[in-house]
Amino acid sequence: MPVHPDIPNLFGLTQYDGATSFFNGAASLNQATGYAIVVGFGAFFTIFTTILVFLDYRYGGTKQTSEQFNCGGRSIKQGLIAVDIVSHWTWAATLLQSSNVAYKNGVSGPFWYAAGATVQILLFGILAIEIKRKAPTAHTVLEIVNARWGKAAHLTFFFFCILTNILVTAMLLLGGAAVINALTGMSIYAAAFLIPIGIILYTVAGGLKATFLSSYIHTVIIYVVLCLFAFLVYSPSSVEQLGSPGKVWENLHKVADMFPVDGNMGGSYLTMFSKGGFIFGIINIIGNFGTVFVDQGYWQSAIAAKPSAAHTGYLMGGLMWFCIPFTLATTMGLAALALDLPITFDEAGSGLVPPATAVFLMGKAGSILIVTMLFMAVTSAGSAELVAVSSLFTYDIYRTYINPKATGNTIMRISQVIICVFGIFMGVLAIVLLEINVSLGYVYLLMGVLIGSAVIPIAYCLVWSKCTAVGAITGAVSGFCLAIMSWLVTAKCLEGELTLHSTGADYPMLTGNLVAIFSSGIICTIVSLVKPDNYDWQTTREIPMVDDSETGFTEEGPDSHAAMEHAYKWILKWGGGLAFVLIVAWPCLALPAKVFSKGYFTFWVILSIVWGLIATFLATFLPLWESRQVLITVVSSLIACKRADPKDMEEFGKFAGKPGVPRVPGGNPFVTPDTTVHNPKENDMELGKTTTAEPTKV
Repeated sequence: MPVHPDIPNLFGLTQYDGATSFFNGAASLNQATGYAIVVGFGAFFTIFTTILVFLDYRYGGTKQTSEQFNCGGRSIKQGLIAVDIVSHWTWAATLLQSSNVAYKNGVSGPFWYAAGATVQILLFGILAIEIKRKAPTAHTVLEIVNARWGKAAHLTFFFFCILTNILVTAMLLLGGAAVINALTGMSIYAAAFLIPIGIILYTVAGGLKATFLSSYIHTVIIYVVLCLFAFLVYSPSSVEQLGSPGKVWENLHKVADMFPVDGNMGGSYLTMFSKGGFIFGIINIIGNFGTVFVDQGYWQSAIAAKPSAAHTGYLMGGLMWFCIPFTLATTMGLAALALDLPITFDEAGSGLVPPATAVFLMGKAGSILIVTMLFMAVTSAGSAELVAVSSLFTYDIYRTYINPKATGNTIMRISQVIICVFGIFMGVLAIVLLEINVSLGYVYLLMGVLIGSAVIPIAYCLVWSKCTAVGAITGAVSGFCLAIMSWLVTAKCLEGELTLHSTGADYPMLTGNLVAIFSSGIICTIVSLVKPDNYDWQTTREIPMVDDSETGFTEEGPDSHAAMEHAYKWILKWGGGLAFVLIVAWPCLALPAKVFSKGYFTFWVILSIVWGLIATFLATFLPLWESRQVLITVVSSLIACKRADPKDMEEFGKFAGKPGVPRVPGGNPFVTPDTTVHNPKENDMELGKTTTAEPTKV
């Protein structure tokens, strides 16, 4: 909606009469607040998370090894996996751009943002189970690629994986820096550089374990703030211009009458018949397949999960995440419209719709809540990206090509160095992108063009035995080149020039995204069928671990290899079924409503709020409940001032075998069993030490 300085505010907010911008370059908070949030929160979470990790190692019985640092011990339960997925997927763009598309397109924007980025998580649950079935000892997705297809494919997909991590981290920093600058006046360059520094500190200290712990804390804060804003906008105690779904519905009709939406039915903001919303939905669906399937962070969570938690954790995480863009954008994006706030296109494109609404609703308190919410999202997702990149460089470059005999301690130190280097590099890159005026929205739309061609080949690696290395490489590289070419040619033909504005338009981005994923899939499939493989995944099942032997599997029960077949069928049915409901059934059922009636819109809003409340409850209490025994052990040991006894931790699944019972090395049933077991001693649990006991013959 364009700013209209010659028309008074439609709802009597005289302070905005004649305004040409909401922020006008003026911040609602001072710079000191910005630095306090960026530096202070970073320091706080570094200290807090490091203490939690230390307590877990010293009193919870967790061994500090490279496997623990990079893979979380492969024992994370479904509640924490779900929260971690929510944290991974809650970017600055999730909080900011979702409200932007609501501001541009109305109710269709939040839905297509949420649905278009949830299906990938639901479907990735299939790959999460396939990892457990076909590569239970892998540390990264590229180790699987290397074990199956060899060096050429390994290096090809390394390029795409690292590019994905760079794009995701860039979006986190660009969005975070833009909002902190707008609300506090803090230098946008300083914000972009300082944000990753705090993330580096606690990620280096605790690795993936610290990432999971920070993800839990940050996600709970995000959900609480989300629910608070929803009640502020739609409850009777809110501001006079809002206060109920019915009042917002009336205001949106008035805005549409004065400023109809091009491409929407009747020019209304209250309809799923939206050309702009539908185009965005397609771009969103295709682009986000790349940032899930090609992002090591999601493979990392699948690797870290207990076998029984891999599929359920991803399904729950996807459904919990859905409400963040859906509820937040239905609240903040539509409220900005229903208040006729003078937000410019540039401000909206920079993700400043939620901050503008928050400032109107709560003044400085609203600014602080938005900045806090955003900082939580940026730091938790950023930490996951740092661990993902460190894993790729450590296992797929250092251990594969430089030092194949690297010990666990060496790998852990290299991981920490990579975390520091990549964090600083991204701070510098974010400054460069800001200097050339590349916005968050531009990078978000572009990511599918750049990485979409790797999606189908990398999925084939685990799900299609006939796919060949030549087919995978040809599909990924050809799709990448064709996507770039079609994107630029479309921009030139439609806009007459190649600029940031022309290449960032809807149709060029749509064309590039479609060509990337479909051309790659077609080429990869055809080339593979010419001379197909008949792969049995034996080499992926033999990927060596470093200094641990736990994969989370048990001989019987839900964590057994036998149970994985049932889990695979379960996730195929529920993951595929829910994906169909979200992107096909739901929008089709909403189309007959045409322009929403007041009652239908009220139902829509209530659904979004209830979904948010349920997700908040699950995110807050399920991980605590699942970890209750470990928490009791840690607290008891802390009170008694003694370290956890390994014998006490066996019942919690910390050790796969018991003294005197044969076990399979690495928990891998596809490797010939040995006849030795470890007999851990009390001093094995000392911080920074690993088991060194002599094996006991059975």
